[in-house]
Amino acid sequence: MLAPENLRTVFMGTPEFALQPLQGLLAAGVNLVGVYTQPDRPKGRGKKLAASPVKQLALEHGIPVFQPPKLRDQQAVEELQALQPDLIIVVAYGQILPKVALDIPRYHCINIHASLLPKYRGAAPINKVIIDGGTETGVTTILMDVGLDTGDMLVKRSLNIGENETAGELHNRLALLGREVMEETLGQLCAGTLVAEKQDDALSCYAPMLKKEDGLIDWQRSAIEIHNQVRGLDPWPGAYTYLEGEVLKIAATTVDTGSVEAAGTIISADKTGVRIACGEGVLIVGELQLPGRKRLAAMNFLSGRPLFSGTLLG
Repeated sequence: MLAPENLRTVFMGTPEFALQPLQGLLAAGVNLVGVYTQPDRPKGRGKKLAASPVKQLALEHGIPVFQPPKLRDQQAVEELQALQPDLIIVVAYGQILPKVALDIPRYHCINIHASLLPKYRGAAPINKVIIDGGTETGVTTILMDVGLDTGDMLVKRSLNIGENETAGELHNRLALLGREVMEETLGQLCAGTLVAEKQDDALSCYAPMLKKEDGLIDWQRSAIEIHNQVRGLDPWPGAYTYLEGEVLKIAATTVDTGSVEAAGTIISADKTGVRIACGEGVLIVGELQLPGRKRLAAMNFLSGRPLFSGTLLG
């Protein structure tokens, strides 16, 4: 039986999603000997260098922080070796660990991934499952190998996706679940009861990193497909169309049936929303945003920029 406080642990993560698992490790009392996170990045209009959420939390708790531009570099590898970790926990770190790093810890390198593996390997599993119209997702811990999210599975927990739930909302729920799954995995490791299960590659699918262009709406698609695209890309990069040559972002959508108008035509626009004809069905838009402006509820948006029936978007 291992005691958590005797586990020399290195944590690797960068965005907000990684905060809950790191807080879980702190609460569990493991011996955190170092936190690895991406180098500070320019942020905001002033483009000042900003620390990652994980770095900020680590510094608050007096944990040494390491930010190698490339973990593959020999100096970075030697730095990691010098920490003599028993365990490395990785959550949305943003770098691929080379085999030499995977071989360092006494026990394991464990990754916390926001999908029910082997489905949705890759950088954007939360977004992609929504875009695909999925109704269930979850979190899986795996023993890391040199592949991309291909390692043997340890603990897997699922949750249902709401029909109007956005990627941002699901992200927050999965972050909490990620902490629970990490704590369960750590408990089993300490108790010596961890069981690894190989992934079935035949069931895998890929969730690539998102690009702004992924947000462009094709109004020939069905209303439900566009609705899934909108909520899957909320808050970033956001779904958009063109209004008289100007980018128009849309959000907070719902779906209705019927429509004889051409796809992309505004059917009506009032305080209840903007109704837009699709290839099949009608999309009701509750929030809209023009470049350089705030995202507004339809009622507030229309008071400053009326939209007229018959206007064609796209």
